[in-house]
Amino acid sequence: MAESEDLLDRAITAVVTRVSGPTVTALAFLIYAGPGLALPLALHWSVVALVEANVLGTMFAGLLALGWLTVQSQARDRRHLIEWTSNLRLLTAEEFEWLVGELFRREGWKVRETGRQDGPDGNVDLELTSNGTRKLVQCKRWRAQLVGVDEIRKLGGTLMREGVQGDAGIFVTLSDFGEQARSEAEALGIRLLNNHDLYSWVEKSRRKEPCPECQAPMVLDRSPRGWWFRCVAPGCDGKRDLGNDVGRAVEHLTQPS
Repeated sequence: MAESEDLLDRAITAVVTRVSGPTVTALAFLIYAGPGLALPLALHWSVVALVEANVLGTMFAGLLALGWLTVQSQARDRRHLIEWTSNLRLLTAEEFEWLVGELFRREGWKVRETGRQDGPDGNVDLELTSNGTRKLVQCKRWRAQLVGVDEIRKLGGTLMREGVQGDAGIFVTLSDFGEQARSEAEALGIRLLNNHDLYSWVEKSRRKEPCPECQAPMVLDRSPRGWWFRCVAPGCDGKRDLGNDVGRAVEHLTQPS
C-alpha cells in the first residue's frame, strides 16, 4: 500500500513539475470528465459503479490540482529563501537544497531536485541542465563537521556511474572541506562551495528593492517613524515605508557582511 502511494506521489510530481497551470487544469478536467464520467456512461455501468468512478475521477483530478498548487507554493518559498534568509544555518536540509537549487536557477540552469529526506538519494540532490550541459550537485547542510575525502570520493563514484566527467560534479556545504577532500576534488575536477562561498553567492543573487519612481535599487534607512527604503538616484525622491513590515527590515539588517 505504501509503495503504491509513493508511486502515485512520484507520478503526480513528475507531471506537475513539467507542465503549466492551464495544462494541469485541462488534465484534471479530462480525468474527471473521461474515466470519471463519460466512460462509465458510454459503457452503461450501474449507478453504483458510476458513482464510484465519479468519486475516483474527482479524487485524482483534485490530487493533480493540489500537487500543482504545492509545487507553486514551494517555488515561492524557494525564492523567499534567498530574499529573506540571513542565517543559512537555520535552514532544514530540504530548505538548504531548495536554496542551492534556486541559486543555480538564477544563473540560468534548469534544476531538477533528486534528493530525498526519507531515503538514499544516490549522492545527488540536484541535477542541472543547460544547453546540453549536465551537472550533478551534492548538498550537505553540515554546520561544523568538515567534509572529508570519503564524501568527495562517493560523489566521484556517482559521476562515473552516471557517465559524466569529474567537472560535472559540484559539492556544496555549510561548513568547509578538509585538506584531503580539497586535494581529491581538485584531482577529480569537482567544484567545491563552502559557507563563505554560499553567503557571498546569496548576497550577489538577492534581488534589490527597486525604487517605485525610477526602478533604481534603494537602500535601507531609518527615521523617527521607523524603517524605510529610500532611493539614492540623483534627483529621485522615491521611497517605501517599512513601518508595518518590521520583519523585512530586520532581515536586511542581519544580512551577512
